[in-house]
Amino acid sequence: MLKEAGPSASKVLFLTTRTVVGNEQIFQEAGRRLQISVIRTPLQESTPSEIQGTFAEIAQEKPDAIMVSDIGDLIPYRRLIVELAERSRLPAMYPWREYVKAGGLMAYAGDFDELGRRMADDVHEILKGAKPGEIPIYQPTKFELIINLKAARELGLTIPPTLLGTASEVIE
Repeated sequence: MLKEAGPSASKVLFLTTRTVVGNEQIFQEAGRRLQISVIRTPLQESTPSEIQGTFAEIAQEKPDAIMVSDIGDLIPYRRLIVELAERSRLPAMYPWREYVKAGGLMAYAGDFDELGRRMADDVHEILKGAKPGEIPIYQPTKFELIINLKAARELGLTIPPTLLGTASEVIE
């Protein structure tokens, strides 16, 4: 979706923390298929100064776009991350709707309402006596694509109608 929004992107940075490991092959394969280079950029710790320093380093890499990890450690700094991506003129794909509400370009995420209902069902089962280890792990089946057209205009991007048509929500 990020490649659709910015078709000329050939170098995408993946902002994450050093605690997230194991996705290297997935990103390399996706990058190969899309003919882009996906570079993992781990923060040493989730602090405003570390995030600002990483964005200063990112500027030297001259990426075409950025993807932000869904790790919860970054959510408290979503406004800062969105601001720095915007200041760097980087189209960005975020993991949660809150980033788009803070002014980010777009997010693709599991539906929180659905996840909340599933969590409530699990709690109900536990309260009825089920052992947590016996409850199946639930994977989201419904996802949302949220696009912020104001952010797109500020970046000079024209979001293709096909991508807009698949969006769950478009913010004007």
